[in-house]
Amino acid sequence: MLLKLNKMKDQKGFTLIELMIVIAIIGILAAIAIPQFSAYRKRSYNSSANADLRNAATAQEAYYVDEETYTNSISNLTGSYGLYTSKNVRFYSVAGDVTSYTMRAYQTSGDKTYRIKGPGGSVESL
Repeated sequence: MLLKLNKMKDQKGFTLIELMIVIAIIGILAAIAIPQFSAYRKRSYNSSANADLRNAATAQEAYYVDEETYTNSISNLTGSYGLYTSKNVRFYSVAGDVTSYTMRAYQTSGDKTYRIKGPGGSVESL
């Protein structure tokens, strides 16, 4: 019997307390990381809408060179004028005439809407 107890003392491994501490640390790290990851994703979605709106402004200028007016439709800017939008980026309130244009865009998973007034305007967050 004594020999059997000595063999058990030589066994190596983790105690239940040590395992619980490791699990608690992992839980704390996950609680910090997950909200940060969510915020990074949202900023990424917003950036794609912002970039697409800038590309649409460039396409509007190219359209103006050919047609001598700005368009009221995003579909006129796709393809031959080089506008290819990112997934889930939506344009609305597109207005254009002979002297200026205004466009708004948002990404469906983002939390911001962007607007640009042209020609030569900068993108602003609404």
